[in-house]
Amino acid sequence: MKPVVITLPDGSQKRFEGSTTPSQVAASIGKRLEEAAIAATVDGKEWDLSRPLDKDVQISIITKDSPEGLEILRHSTAHLLAHAIKELYPKSQITIGPVIEDGFYYDIDFPEPITPDDLPKIEKRMAEIANRGLEVTRQELPRTKAVNLFKSMGENYKAELIASFPEEEVITAYTQGDFTDLCRGPHVPNTKKLGKFKLLSLAGAYWRGNENNKMLTRIYGTAFLTQKELDEHLNRLDEARKRDHRKLGPELGLFTFLPIAPAMPFYLPKGAWLFNALADFMRKETRTLGFEEVICPQLMTADLWKTSGHWDHYRDNMFVVEHEERDTLCLKPMNCPGHAALFATTKRSYRELPLRFSEYSKLHRDERAGVTHGILRTRTFSQDDGHIFCSESQIAEEALRGIAFTFKIYDLFGFKEVELKLATRPEKFLGTPETWDKAEQALEQSLVSFGRPFTVAKEEGAFYGPKIEFHIKDSLKRTWQCGTIQLDFGLPERFQLEFTDSDGKPHRPVMIHRAVLGSIERFFGILVEHHNGHFPLWISPVQALVINVTGDQEAYAKEVAQNLRHMGLRVEEDLRNEKLGYKIREAQLQRVPLMLVLGNKEKDSGTLSVRKSTGETLNDLTLEGFKKLVEPLLVPGGDSH
Repeated sequence: MKPVVITLPDGSQKRFEGSTTPSQVAASIGKRLEEAAIAATVDGKEWDLSRPLDKDVQISIITKDSPEGLEILRHSTAHLLAHAIKELYPKSQITIGPVIEDGFYYDIDFPEPITPDDLPKIEKRMAEIANRGLEVTRQELPRTKAVNLFKSMGENYKAELIASFPEEEVITAYTQGDFTDLCRGPHVPNTKKLGKFKLLSLAGAYWRGNENNKMLTRIYGTAFLTQKELDEHLNRLDEARKRDHRKLGPELGLFTFLPIAPAMPFYLPKGAWLFNALADFMRKETRTLGFEEVICPQLMTADLWKTSGHWDHYRDNMFVVEHEERDTLCLKPMNCPGHAALFATTKRSYRELPLRFSEYSKLHRDERAGVTHGILRTRTFSQDDGHIFCSESQIAEEALRGIAFTFKIYDLFGFKEVELKLATRPEKFLGTPETWDKAEQALEQSLVSFGRPFTVAKEEGAFYGPKIEFHIKDSLKRTWQCGTIQLDFGLPERFQLEFTDSDGKPHRPVMIHRAVLGSIERFFGILVEHHNGHFPLWISPVQALVINVTGDQEAYAKEVAQNLRHMGLRVEEDLRNEKLGYKIREAQLQRVPLMLVLGNKEKDSGTLSVRKSTGETLNDLTLEGFKKLVEPLLVPGGDSH
């Protein structure tokens, strides 16, 4: 047989007399690599360890402790779940089981409903199967044979999937023991290679996401290499449940939801204050970048949305008001078409550029009930929205200023870890490759100049332009994509926007969409969970609570509260005839940052006893001493954990 030459990542080569496998390649390098191997990358494609290599290739071994290895481990665990389901519920039908962030799920058509109480039993069977040490083998099947195979197994959903694949698609199936599943792979070579797993919850899901299809049972789970990693993840999930903004929001008197406005929050006084504080803070900060605030109508004619392209591509998510005697109107789901229309209201010169518009008014999107989630995803929301109209030569500078500004804002709110991504030209795009290349180079130049690491998300840009994404990491190590700096060649073209350049000729501007918080509602919810309701003092809706020990101190407590208000603090009083411990406990539950506890000692000496939400107590403080203590914490960024 013809020798096979394997090129390794470091450029070195290994020669094998005839066909080999990634497993054999790993073994030839060393015993430790062979034991850690879980799959391979062959000429850029993921490959099973036992799959033959019969030609010269470049190869790298995927180990179980790598991000790619963890994804394969989770994918294989999803198939382990399906295997256990088929043993426990033979009449069930399995459908699809992909990897998702932090875990996996599998959609099952059960003959009878199951409940969360059934999950431990399924987990136990999964562990039993894993311990059998079953070899996992791959086979390629002709389309007709594959359809017939899965139909003969009673897996009609799988047969339907195969029938929908493109004609040229290679059909592959994986078998472990007496269980066979449809999958592209790769998988762990043996069930003994699987890590530690946990089934988490049940949900309903329509087959293929179509509400006209049958409702299936979705089982969510997660898997990690070690028990320690799994336990840490489960602890984070438990903490996330405690911090859930949907729980804390009503408890802290921030917001609520009522059936009269589905998926649209009602802000209570404290929440309204915080919402307005976020918007006002961003207004003030954004003005330093030269943005001028505009306000466009909530309702605008369908003609605008037809020009922008949203009528054809986004109408299902828009609230449309139709009337026989006047134009069809739409509640705006975004601000950009209105800003483009404003730009076009007068002739523009290059001397006006960059022209920067900002807006904070309400937007409305008719989101499906299944995707709304507290205030993280609502049907009505506001953005710290901004649009910059500039020339191509100004892109890099505007982007660099935007990046620096965004990092500054996140830092003030206590988000110290921010990941940057550059999303580039997708397969289908508007404009020319040359224009895209220039735009991507401008954004990349800005990122390089800023000096922070960034990754390139290939082909993940919008069809109308590349973008920079900001992903913030919260205190539970969860990542949230909030800010964007996004170039747009499409809207200026659709609206025929022009400016007169120094050469006296008309030119098309570039439109930059930028937001830092993104949806203010969503950022509000992230803040609640990130800080567990313990907001930094400068954005806490209630900063101090004055508590008297008995009725004897009521007049002094009112005097102190008034003095604090003169300092600019947001103060409440608890002068109820209740036990001191009860009042302090309630204040702790409400996450009040500062509690001023006043008894006869404080009253007689004219001092303050201050208890922080952390439990730290400062006694015998004068009013002036208290002022010095809190003043540094009242500025943006003060006390940002």
